[in-house]
Amino acid sequence: METLLLNGSDVRENAAMAELVPAIEEAFGAFERGDAQMPAKSYIDLPQYNGDFRSMPAYLATDEWDAAGVKWVNSHPDNPERFDLPTVLGTMIYSDPETALPLAIMDGRELTGLRTGAAAAVATDHLAAADATSLGIVGAGAQSYTQLRAISQVRDIETVVVADRDAARVADFVETFEGEYDVRGGSIAEAAACDVLSTVTPVEEPIVPRDAVGEQTHINAMGADAAGKHELEDEILLDSKLVIDDYEQTTHSGEINVPWSAGTLTDDDIYGSLGEIVVGKKAGRTDDDGLSVFDSTGLAIQDVAAAHVVYEHATENDAGYAFDLLGVA
Repeated sequence: METLLLNGSDVRENAAMAELVPAIEEAFGAFERGDAQMPAKSYIDLPQYNGDFRSMPAYLATDEWDAAGVKWVNSHPDNPERFDLPTVLGTMIYSDPETALPLAIMDGRELTGLRTGAAAAVATDHLAAADATSLGIVGAGAQSYTQLRAISQVRDIETVVVADRDAARVADFVETFEGEYDVRGGSIAEAAACDVLSTVTPVEEPIVPRDAVGEQTHINAMGADAAGKHELEDEILLDSKLVIDDYEQTTHSGEINVPWSAGTLTDDDIYGSLGEIVVGKKAGRTDDDGLSVFDSTGLAIQDVAAAHVVYEHATENDAGYAFDLLGVA
């Protein structure tokens, strides 16, 4: 049997967001029900290169399919300036769990952006007000695009405000979506006042103040993925219905990691996990809810679910390059 090699364009063209969002929701449900295995994300720190590697393996089973895979991903902030490479690269190996044959090797960078947006959409669907029509985004990098495309699958977004200190990135974002939405650049405070807010920055000092956030705003805190990163003022977390993706990862490297490590925020301040809400163990938004936050670190089960969608469509569409990895054909 052959292995399918899929580059970033192949991944993007075979990952319809309308299918990714329910697939990621299935992954959260499988994890909560115990139908998934996901060892803790492991890190290799490389301070001599100002970077790190992370390995993210997982297996999950749904009523219709099961799959396994591992993503080998990194963060090297010096890459753009020194080597003309992205800060984050990644490779996804998608495997048949019955035989262990690698069915596909695909670009993990594109996959990460897509599944991260889809995870925010799942959280938004369960936690944002049903009539939410405005979306604020803090950070106009690659993740901002998939945040809008994914969240628009679950809410009728009309107005978009994007904030970034790089005016050129804001201009590129506005140009991309002009005509589809009422989209404009604005301040962090203007973005935070929207019905839904997604933060996608790598900062280590909070940049979203409590007094800027709407009283019923739902926030997707997507930027923190390493110890010390922190986008939201502590008061936002303490005043919110706080939902996490995974306890071990969020306390180590999610949005809550800094106040949790300091004891400012405790386990009692965490409402529950998104998986618990997906399977109905805990309620999502209720009529009594105000501010809500989803702390997302990104889970390997999301990568496997997204890779499943990509692989199925890529095989249908004859996309990518099929080759004999084992050398026995």
